[in-house]
Amino acid sequence: MKRAIVIYDTKFGNTEKIARALACGMEKQGVKVDCVKADEVDVDKLVEYDFLVIGGPTHAFGVSKPMKAFLEKLRSVDIKGKKAFAFDTKYKSWLAGSAGKGIEKTLKGLGMSIVKPHSSAIIKGSEGPLEEGMEEMFERIGGEVQN
Repeated sequence: MKRAIVIYDTKFGNTEKIARALACGMEKQGVKVDCVKADEVDVDKLVEYDFLVIGGPTHAFGVSKPMKAFLEKLRSVDIKGKKAFAFDTKYKSWLAGSAGKGIEKTLKGLGMSIVKPHSSAIIKGSEGPLEEGMEEMFERIGGEVQN
Protein backbone atom coordinates (compact mmCIF):
# COMPACT_ATOMS: atom_id res chain seq x y z
CA MET A 1 0.00 0.00 0.00
CA LYS A 2 1.23 3.47 -0.85
CA ARG A 3 1.93 5.82 2.04
CA ALA A 4 1.44 9.56 1.77
CA ILE A 5 1.73 12.50 4.13
CA VAL A 6 -0.05 15.82 3.79
CA ILE A 7 1.92 18.54 5.54
CA TYR A 8 0.39 21.97 6.02
CA ASP A 9 0.74 25.32 7.72
CA THR A 10 -2.45 27.17 8.63
CA LYS A 11 -3.34 30.37 10.43
CA PHE A 12 -7.14 30.49 10.36
CA GLY A 13 -7.90 26.83 9.54
CA ASN A 14 -8.62 27.21 5.82
CA THR A 15 -5.42 25.49 4.67
CA GLU A 16 -6.02 22.68 7.16
CA LYS A 17 -9.46 22.10 5.60
CA ILE A 18 -7.85 21.82 2.17
CA ALA A 19 -5.13 19.50 3.52
CA ARG A 20 -7.77 17.22 5.03
CA ALA A 21 -9.78 17.24 1.78
CA LEU A 22 -6.66 16.17 -0.16
CA ALA A 23 -6.01 13.40 2.38
CA CYS A 24 -9.62 12.22 2.10
CA GLY A 25 -9.37 12.02 -1.69
CA MET A 26 -6.19 9.95 -1.47
CA GLU A 27 -7.66 7.64 1.17
CA LYS A 28 -10.60 6.92 -1.15
CA GLN A 29 -8.01 5.58 -3.63
CA GLY A 30 -6.58 3.19 -1.04
CA VAL A 31 -3.61 5.28 0.04
CA LYS A 32 -2.63 5.31 3.73
CA VAL A 33 -2.41 9.03 4.56
CA ASP A 34 -1.15 11.01 7.54
CA CYS A 35 -2.18 14.66 7.75
CA VAL A 36 0.14 16.72 9.96
CA LYS A 37 0.81 20.38 10.74
CA ALA A 38 4.28 21.41 9.55
CA ASP A 39 5.59 22.26 13.02
CA GLU A 40 4.68 18.75 14.26
CA VAL A 41 6.48 16.78 11.51
CA ASP A 42 9.50 14.61 12.32
CA VAL A 43 11.42 15.18 9.08
CA ASP A 44 13.58 12.09 9.65
CA LYS A 45 10.45 9.93 9.23
CA LEU A 46 9.63 11.38 5.80
CA VAL A 47 11.79 8.72 4.14
CA GLU A 48 9.02 6.23 5.07
CA TYR A 49 6.54 7.90 2.69
CA ASP A 50 6.13 7.43 -1.05
CA PHE A 51 4.37 10.75 -1.60
CA LEU A 52 4.57 14.15 0.08
CA VAL A 53 1.84 16.77 -0.28
CA ILE A 54 2.87 20.13 1.16
CA GLY A 55 0.92 23.36 1.38
CA GLY A 56 0.30 26.56 3.24
CA PRO A 57 -1.36 29.94 3.14
CA THR A 58 0.00 32.63 0.88
CA HIS A 59 1.49 35.39 3.05
CA ALA A 60 3.06 38.55 1.63
CA PHE A 61 2.79 37.14 -1.92
CA GLY A 62 4.63 33.90 -1.06
CA VAL A 63 5.42 31.17 1.45
CA SER A 64 4.58 31.78 5.13
CA LYS A 65 7.42 31.98 7.67
CA PRO A 66 6.44 28.72 9.43
CA MET A 67 6.36 26.88 6.08
CA LYS A 68 9.71 28.39 5.04
CA ALA A 69 11.20 27.08 8.30
CA PHE A 70 9.76 23.62 7.59
CA LEU A 71 11.06 23.59 4.00
CA GLU A 72 14.52 24.48 5.31
CA LYS A 73 14.41 21.37 7.56
CA LEU A 74 13.76 19.20 4.49
CA ARG A 75 17.33 19.85 3.35
CA SER A 76 18.53 17.52 6.13
CA VAL A 77 16.75 14.40 4.78
CA ASP A 78 17.10 12.42 1.56
CA ILE A 79 13.75 12.72 -0.19
CA LYS A 80 15.19 12.87 -3.69
CA GLY A 81 13.03 11.02 -6.22
CA LYS A 82 9.94 10.92 -4.01
CA LYS A 83 6.67 12.11 -5.53
CA ALA A 84 5.34 15.49 -4.43
CA PHE A 85 2.50 17.96 -4.87
CA ALA A 86 2.27 21.55 -3.58
CA PHE A 87 -0.81 23.60 -2.77
CA ASP A 88 -1.81 26.85 -1.14
CA THR A 89 -4.69 29.06 -0.08
CA LYS A 90 -4.88 32.60 -1.39
CA TYR A 91 -7.05 35.46 -2.59
CA LYS A 92 -8.55 35.31 -6.07
CA SER A 93 -6.28 37.91 -7.65
CA TRP A 94 -3.26 37.80 -9.91
CA LEU A 95 -1.68 40.19 -7.39
CA ALA A 96 -2.01 37.69 -4.53
CA GLY A 97 1.13 35.69 -5.29
CA SER A 98 1.34 31.98 -4.50
CA ALA A 99 2.84 29.97 -1.67
CA GLY A 100 2.29 26.81 -3.75
CA LYS A 101 4.61 28.08 -6.45
CA GLY A 102 7.41 28.67 -3.94
CA ILE A 103 6.84 25.34 -2.19
CA GLU A 104 6.90 23.51 -5.52
CA LYS A 105 10.15 25.23 -6.54
CA THR A 106 11.78 24.15 -3.26
CA LEU A 107 10.57 20.55 -3.68
CA LYS A 108 11.94 20.43 -7.25
CA GLY A 109 15.24 21.79 -5.94
CA LEU A 110 15.38 18.90 -3.48
CA GLY A 111 15.09 16.46 -6.39
CA MET A 112 11.48 15.48 -5.84
CA SER A 113 9.22 14.43 -8.71
CA ILE A 114 6.29 16.87 -9.05
CA VAL A 115 3.20 14.85 -10.07
CA LYS A 116 0.93 17.81 -10.86
CA PRO A 117 1.50 21.59 -10.97
CA HIS A 118 0.67 23.37 -7.69
CA SER A 119 -2.96 24.28 -7.08
CA SER A 120 -4.57 27.11 -5.13
CA ALA A 121 -7.68 27.09 -2.98
CA ILE A 122 -9.37 30.48 -3.05
CA ILE A 123 -10.40 32.25 0.15
CA LYS A 124 -12.88 35.12 0.32
CA GLY A 125 -11.15 37.23 3.00
CA SER A 126 -7.95 37.31 5.01
CA GLU A 127 -9.44 34.90 7.54
CA GLY A 128 -11.64 33.03 5.07
CA PRO A 129 -13.97 31.41 4.50
CA LEU A 130 -12.98 29.26 1.55
CA GLU A 131 -14.86 29.87 -1.69
CA GLU A 132 -17.71 27.43 -2.18
CA GLY A 133 -16.63 24.12 -3.70
CA MET A 134 -12.94 24.37 -2.77
CA GLU A 135 -12.92 21.39 -0.38
CA GLU A 136 -14.70 19.20 -2.93
CA MET A 137 -12.29 20.30 -5.66
CA PHE A 138 -9.26 19.40 -3.53
CA GLU A 139 -10.78 16.05 -2.55
CA ARG A 140 -10.96 15.30 -6.28
CA ILE A 141 -7.36 16.46 -6.75
CA GLY A 142 -6.35 14.15 -3.89
CA GLY A 143 -7.92 11.27 -5.77
CA GLU A 144 -5.93 12.14 -8.89
CA VAL A 145 -2.44 13.03 -7.66
CA GLN A 146 -1.35 9.84 -5.92
CA ASN A 147 -1.23 7.72 -9.11
